[in-house]
Order: sequence, then structure tokens, then C-alpha cells
Amino acid sequence: MPIERLKPGSFIDEERLAILKDQVPEAFSDGNINWSVLKGALEGLLGEEGDDAEHFGLSWPGKREARRLASRPSSGTLVPCPGEGMDELTSSNIFIEGENLEVLKLLRKSYAGRVKMIYIDPPYNTGNDFVYDDDFTEPLKDYLKRSGQLDGEGRPTTTNKKSDGRFHSKWLSMMYPRLRLARELLMDDGVIFVSIDDNEVHHLRMLMNEVFGEENFIATFGWEKRTTRENRRVFSFNYEHICCYSRTKPQFEESRNLLPLTEEVKRRYSNPDNDPRGPWQSVSLNAQAGHATKSQFYDITTPGGRIIQPPTGRCWIVTKERFMEMTTDNRIWFGEDGNNVPREKAFFSEIATGLTPQTLWTAEEVGTNDDAKKSLNEIFSEQSVFDTPKPKTLINRMLQIATNDSSIVLDFFAGSATTAHAVLDLNKEDGGNRKFILVQMPEKVPADSEAAKAGYATIAEIGKERIRRVIKKIKAEKEKAPSTAGELFAGEGEAAPDLGFKVYKLVQSNFKSWEDYHGEDIARLDELFTQAVTPLVPTWKAVADGLFTEILLLEGYPLHSMVRERPEFTKNCIREVTSDFHEKVLLVCLDDRLDEETVGALVLKDNEAFICLDQAVGDELKSGLADKGLIKTI
Repeated sequence: MPIERLKPGSFIDEERLAILKDQVPEAFSDGNINWSVLKGALEGLLGEEGDDAEHFGLSWPGKREARRLASRPSSGTLVPCPGEGMDELTSSNIFIEGENLEVLKLLRKSYAGRVKMIYIDPPYNTGNDFVYDDDFTEPLKDYLKRSGQLDGEGRPTTTNKKSDGRFHSKWLSMMYPRLRLARELLMDDGVIFVSIDDNEVHHLRMLMNEVFGEENFIATFGWEKRTTRENRRVFSFNYEHICCYSRTKPQFEESRNLLPLTEEVKRRYSNPDNDPRGPWQSVSLNAQAGHATKSQFYDITTPGGRIIQPPTGRCWIVTKERFMEMTTDNRIWFGEDGNNVPREKAFFSEIATGLTPQTLWTAEEVGTNDDAKKSLNEIFSEQSVFDTPKPKTLINRMLQIATNDSSIVLDFFAGSATTAHAVLDLNKEDGGNRKFILVQMPEKVPADSEAAKAGYATIAEIGKERIRRVIKKIKAEKEKAPSTAGELFAGEGEAAPDLGFKVYKLVQSNFKSWEDYHGEDIARLDELFTQAVTPLVPTWKAVADGLFTEILLLEGYPLHSMVRERPEFTKNCIREVTSDFHEKVLLVCLDDRLDEETVGALVLKDNEAFICLDQAVGDELKSGLADKGLIKTI
């Protein structure tokens, strides 16, 4: 088997082209698409239309570039930050500091089709909370400069003023590539929730119709964000929207969870007639008569002798024959004196295991912005470190609807890390073991803010500290009440919930990027070729496990993969990487030289691959490696 070269990721759309080439090979010539041939091959599906044909959809200046951004490969990578998380060796929870578009590209190969739920709270485009550049390309070099990893000023906050002619276009260009990548990460029954206000909700719906498909729209939930009246404005805006789409609607509807029964609902049930089937509540037996049949119109004689007809314009919901069966089975309630309008007895033991979610989420049920801020201030000892958090109970509602006890949950506008808090708390409540992945730009807090006075330089630092404090509190509660907490946290033979997290940061890739040159200077061209002989940047060893992590991402292994050293190799350090996401086992050696004894001892199974530095093996050793199995060099 020939030795392969490990290379950085290519354009994302190349995978789509490969699928198209497999289906319509005649439309490709010299590696390019012949559009006329492709159109001819698909003309039966395309229909007849001229150049002036009109189509329904959302268009804006910059949309073409936004599409390019979604498919352009990242020039960055992620590096681990030991010591910034908790229980890092065993945790699968991830917190990533970095520009979220670049990070989503890096996560794509490892987590495609693995995320059960995404929640994001993006900038609302109000004209004063926008921190993205005008063209939204956010090149990695600019990001590194702004986050303090390269020379230059700290990240500036730039407003997107409504007086700007491209006010909405800028926001849409920012959102489009991120949503497109987010869709690829979702499982088939996965779902995304997006918080938004009136400024862009109409555009967001059309944008998500395009990215996810209108057929996968689930609902727009109305959230009562405040209960007080705001008298300083023309109208008091008391609610926001949460747009919800699935990857594949029918599959999500099958997996959607019911909400837990509330105490209020349980209190509606009683047993005044001591029915052996237990508590019940009475429900109406009549309905609108619009599509009723003759069999649903009849008189009912109560046990007390009163004759009752259905109200005007209404009918009984069951036929007389079925009504008599229900009466015989003691499923009809005529009141304590036997003369009331008949109602059906609905038994608590026979109802569904939960409540169907509604699209109106009240403050009483899921909390308000004010509740969220008070809760965050309590976590940070009454310090107001973040102005616009979402309530943990709001995200908890989404988790209850959309996740199971082992789901991966992603939030790539993480803010103060409310999503992580909600995941950890719900795991505590139901014994689940959900995992979170959070992405947050290390955006600088204002110099005169309470957060800065408390010692936090960036929003990412606030998020990490919140997670640490929440985990410490949960562990303390578990220690104080071991008898109940033990049952709550894990059943017999079950793994305890993950009470830790790892931290990664976005940095420049360890692989050199090719510099395009169109001049006639032979010496410069020769210099570029000489530099390309070694694919890695000179500083690749400066960050421990930086290149190792990049290899995992390039090969599609998640950041929570299991890693262990193979002790049988004594001359070189070889690490074994395994994951539930992969059948293949990865063996990685990044030593400068590969010992002959190591090559001799290396025996790869069919499900194993070995990666090492190209410079670590000479020609003689390469010939020996070629017969070992799947080998990749850098």
C-alpha cells in the first residue's frame, strides 16, 4: 500500500462536486463542470425557462460571497489549553475560544451528523451590538490580531447602523455561512433553535427556509422575556422569537419529547367517586358541529332524570352507542348530584407521560431576562459581569423537547455560557449525560464595565468561569447529600455525568499555506518551492499537542477522543486514538526520527492507520513502512 501525504482540508464544496461527478460524470471535463452538458443532463427536471426567469427566494448584496465563505477551508486549527478547564482528562465537554465561522469549519469533519441540538443567540442587529467587520470574511490573521495573538490593537466594536444601505445585507452575510455549516453538524433528527427579535425575524425565517428547507420548519416560539411595562418607549416589547428548524422534520417529530407533567397539572386530578382506576379530571363531551354526523346529535338523560341536548351549534363528540358504553364503564361524570351536563372522566393513569409543548413560552414557565441576570449575579457573588444573558430555564425547555440523555448540544454564540449551565443542571435533575460544545469569541469587555473591574478581560473568560462555578456547586451539592445525589447522578452500573470540560483556542494552522505568485522572479519562485518542501511552520512544536490536535481534526476524530500511549513501543512515543465516531484506530508519532526497531515492531491491523512526520523516516524505512498497512506522513 503506498504511503499517503496528510494535507490540510480542502474546499468543503469539493465533496458535493464528488457526488455530482459520480452521478453525472459526462458533465465534467478537465476537472471542471461543463454547464451546458449538466443542464442538458438535468433538463427533464429543470423545465423550460429563459434567462429572465424569476424565482421566489431571499437575495441580498453579498450573498454570493457569503456562499463562498461557507465552503472556503479554514486556515486555522484548535490547540488545547490545559489547566483552564476541569477534569480535562476524562471530560467530553468542550469550550472553544475563537471566531465561530472558522471553528465550525474545523469541527465539521469530526462532528458532522453528530449534534442533536443547536441553540444560538446571535447579534440581533439593533444597530449597536455588532462586532463583525463590514465584509464578514473575518480572515484568521485579523481574528488573531484582534484576540491578542498577533501584534496590533485589541478587537474593536463596530456598529451596523440602520442608516447604512447594507444594514440587513451585512447581518445576512454573517449568518448565512454559519447556518449552512451548522446544518451539516446536525443529526437527521437534530434541531436548531435561534433567538431573534423583530429587527431580523422575517429575514431569518427566509434565510433558514433556504438553508434548512421550508419543509423542515418546526415553529416560531414566542418567549415572554419580560413581565414589566417599559414606559420609556412607544410600545413595551415584552416578547422575542425563537425560530426552530430541524434537519429532517419527520424524524425530529418522531423523536420529539413531551414536557414533564407540572404540579399544577397534577393538581387538576382527584377521585371524588373513589374510582378504583385512580385520580381523574372531567373533560368536555361536546364540540363544534361543523363536520358532525347525525349519530352525534341525541338527547341524554341524566341519572337524576334531567334531559340534556348538545348546546346550539355543537354536537356530542361520541355516538350514542359509544356514550352508553362509556356510561356502563363509569367513564361519564354527571356531577355529585347526578344532574350536571355529562363530562368524560380522563384518568391520570391513562394520559400521556407528558405534556405536548406549546409555542407560547411564558415568563412563569421559562423565566425572563431579569431572572437570568439575577441568577448570573448570584453565581458571580452579586457582580454584574454580563448584561444580556438568557435564562437557564429557557434553554432547559429546549433541551427537554429536543435531546435525550446522551445528546451533544452545540452553542456557537455562547456568551456567558448559559447553554452549558442548562446542560449540566438538566443532567443533575434527570441523571442524563448530555455533552456540550460551546464556541465564543474572546471579545474584549468594555474597560469601564463591571466585568473588567472584576478582572475579566473577555466574554470567553466569563463563560469559562461560569462553567467552573456551576460544576463546583453541583459537586458540593452531591457531597452534602450523597444518598439522594448518588441515585440522581448515576444508577447502578451507569457512568456518572460528566462534570468537567476542556478548553481549546483557535490559532493559525501548523501547515504552511501556499503563497500564490504571478511574477517572473525565478529566485522568488525557487524560494517558495524550497519553503514548501517542509509542510509545517517552523514553530509547530511551540504549542504542546497543537499539531496532534490538528491531525485529529483533519482525520475526523472528535476533540473528546480517547488517547493513550502504546507501551510496547519503547524507542518512540506512539499515541493511540479511538472514538465511538470511528471504526478505525489512529496511531500517531510526532518524533523527529522514527527508530528502526519501532518500524519493525509496527504491525497494523485492518482497522488501524499510522501517521508520522515524513522527515522522521528515510527512504529505507519508508520501504519497510509501505508494507505495514495504511500509512500517512506529514
